[in-house]
Amino acid sequence: MKIGIYGGTFDPIHFGHLITARYILETRELDKLIFIPCYISPHKVHQFSSNENARLEMLRLATKDEPRFEISEYELENKEISYTVKTLEHFSNIYEEIELIIGYDNLLVFPDWKEPDRIFELATVVVLKRKTDLNQRINKYFELAEFVESPVIEISSTDIRNRVHNDISVKYLLPDSVIDYIKENNLYR
Repeated sequence: MKIGIYGGTFDPIHFGHLITARYILETRELDKLIFIPCYISPHKVHQFSSNENARLEMLRLATKDEPRFEISEYELENKEISYTVKTLEHFSNIYEEIELIIGYDNLLVFPDWKEPDRIFELATVVVLKRKTDLNQRINKYFELAEFVESPVIEISSTDIRNRVHNDISVKYLLPDSVIDYIKENNLYR
């Protein structure tokens, strides 16, 4: 079984995440794509995130109609900084073929990740590249990664949180079920 691992804070998940996930599922011919909400991102240690139960429920609401989308609570259950290498080691005991989906900006700082060489041993690293991204080879990992031209969707979770906080509509940026959940639970106020 060939799976994709798509990690992130997902605070909240939005159409940019979902369109990208669908695109990767199809173009990489994955059997399934697993969303993995992180507990604490090592790159965002001092950044506040909504509680993990809220982020998890928003993911469930947003992905419930796609049977090949799954959600793993692995990093949330560990209750520690979420290192990709540890997550991949866990999943490599379950699946033979793993593709790690990351953004181009992550590859730029990949040498700063914990055990980057080990990550490439455990998974095929698939980098989402937009036409606007440079074609420079910044570090050795550019030679090892596989690139996929991805749709450009200019939606950010930070912008959504700010819009909600300032009572500006987020319609068409994320699923209605997630919008309803945000309102019902008074998130981002």
